[in-house]
Amino acid sequence: MTEIKDNDREIHLFRMRLGAVVVFVFLCFGALVARLVWLQVYKHSDFAALAEGNRIAIVPIVPNRGLIVDRNGVVLARNYSAYTLEITPHKLQATLDSVIDQLATLIEIEPKDRKRFRTLLAESKNFESVPLRTRLTDDEVARFTAQRFRFPGVEVNARLFRQYPHGELASHVLGFIGRINEKEADELADSPDATNYNGTDHIGKEGLEKSYEKLLHGTTGYEKVIKTAGGRAVSTLSRTEAIAGSNLILSIDIELQKVIEEAFGEWRGALVAIEPETGDVLAYVSKPGYDPNLFVDGIDSQSWNELNTSLDKPMVNRPLSGAYPPGSTFKPYMALAALELGKRTTSSAIQDPGFFMLGGHRFNDDKPGGHGTVDMYKSIVISCDSYYYQLGHDLGIDAIHDFMKPFGFGQITGIDLLHEKEGVLPSQEWKANRFKKNKAMQRWVGGDTISISIGNGFNNYTPMQMAHAMANLANNGVVMRPHLVKIVEDAVTRARTLTVAHESARIPLQQANIDFVKRAMVGVNTEGTGKTAFANAAYLSGGKTGTAQVVGLRGGKYNKNVAERLRDNALFIGFAPADKPRIAIAVVVENGGFGATTAAPIVRKAFDFYLTGKRPLDKDRTKVPKEDAVLVPLEELKTDEAVESTHPPGGESPGNKD
Repeated sequence: MTEIKDNDREIHLFRMRLGAVVVFVFLCFGALVARLVWLQVYKHSDFAALAEGNRIAIVPIVPNRGLIVDRNGVVLARNYSAYTLEITPHKLQATLDSVIDQLATLIEIEPKDRKRFRTLLAESKNFESVPLRTRLTDDEVARFTAQRFRFPGVEVNARLFRQYPHGELASHVLGFIGRINEKEADELADSPDATNYNGTDHIGKEGLEKSYEKLLHGTTGYEKVIKTAGGRAVSTLSRTEAIAGSNLILSIDIELQKVIEEAFGEWRGALVAIEPETGDVLAYVSKPGYDPNLFVDGIDSQSWNELNTSLDKPMVNRPLSGAYPPGSTFKPYMALAALELGKRTTSSAIQDPGFFMLGGHRFNDDKPGGHGTVDMYKSIVISCDSYYYQLGHDLGIDAIHDFMKPFGFGQITGIDLLHEKEGVLPSQEWKANRFKKNKAMQRWVGGDTISISIGNGFNNYTPMQMAHAMANLANNGVVMRPHLVKIVEDAVTRARTLTVAHESARIPLQQANIDFVKRAMVGVNTEGTGKTAFANAAYLSGGKTGTAQVVGLRGGKYNKNVAERLRDNALFIGFAPADKPRIAIAVVVENGGFGATTAAPIVRKAFDFYLTGKRPLDKDRTKVPKEDAVLVPLEELKTDEAVESTHPPGGESPGNKD
């Protein structure tokens, strides 16, 4: 039976299907149009920026680091440009070791270069370029450039390098710069200066390079360049110049610094010289030092181990971090305290039997049988311990503490270096806090004061504090903050700003008392313990010798059989000229023995050079500097950690021999 088709129904279904297809097609086209509108209209600016970013790059321009010069304009830290061979690890198409081996066929790469590269690579992020070789010669640059196509991910770049032309000289003043490590990078990323360090590889690590980092660094510039698909710049669209860092003009006289460092010879120790009227630090010596140039490219492991394992501790900034008992250099301040507090007059005298008894304990002077009749003047000139044993007992520890504090003993001086140590200016409160866990030691006893009175016991001060105190006394109680940077100079405008323009404080002292103590210190150098060192000087100076124990010998005496590093520290403080001091000095020679023999001659050479323009002809580098050096005019010459005292406070004392 033949089926009769319903044509109308089939046509209706066909039309419905066709309509559905048409609607579907229109919906698809509508979606495409909507997407096109979304991309081309609403997201146009975003994608345009991305496209522009693929074509245009913002390249940071690293600013020139500021120069550091001494007070006379001698350059101490400068910059120079050199070529560096750098590897960006994530761009390499072969293993790192194979690339380095191939590069070694073109450019000399030593084992130390590989070691340093590995160290820097560990501290860097994978997308950063890491230097393999620095200071390439022109021939090396040419050889690599000709073969550059073989080494994707390897570039030769021109970089600025820091140089310290005087090497080890004043190394603890200048410090050094080094590559930014991971910790420093994270700190910078979280700081307001993050963008200013784009493209910067190095940062100040120690010394003035660190404490003045923001001023020395300058302001980073930017260059907008068109680049190829391979990432190479082909043209510049715009440029914002970098602003060079400020220049630092130091208070240091580098020639004086050199004379003093040479005078130390092989001795370890520290010296700080200050201009009392201004607070300018004229010399800042920490011996031994180190060569800051070793750190610029990344120090090799051998040199680093030598510096860190040396018993001489060359990396320790002794004037700032060393804590030493002042020995007899404390006595002039004790005498001044006695006058100011009314405990003594200038004519007050004792009969010195050569010892002082307190509670059954015998505290010896250095001279058996004593010094006879001793007044205040004589006590300073000959450095009589017995006089100060009695004086310290009469003053009491808290009065001593309160009088010494304004001079800067046991206080942060505020010098423009980081990590200054506070030292110890003892008091009853200090001892109670110091020995919280040992109640038997908390109570202050009379023997503690006796040791303090001659500069031993718990006394521990930095050479910076000793020099600051000497400058304050020489300046009649007017306190100037000590500083190494005298002037900050703007690299663009050349405008200059003084770092310390005004006094910090005035210590209320009677001028007659100051004058008396100064006269007694002049007596030290003309007729007392410093007489030999300052014989035939062309100027009049004041000073005080000192000797401080490193370890206690239970009443015994030091002799040649005592190990060198257990011998006394030698100290000297002084000022010159006596009538209007232009320089004040404190020096500590570790294990140097007597201050008169070892420390005073160093100061004599410093005074001679600074005040008369003469330099010792002595080229001797022996342990004991000559006391009377032959002098020649300057113009005839070409120029080019510390130990803390373990001396037990209180109890029996052998006394000091200065």
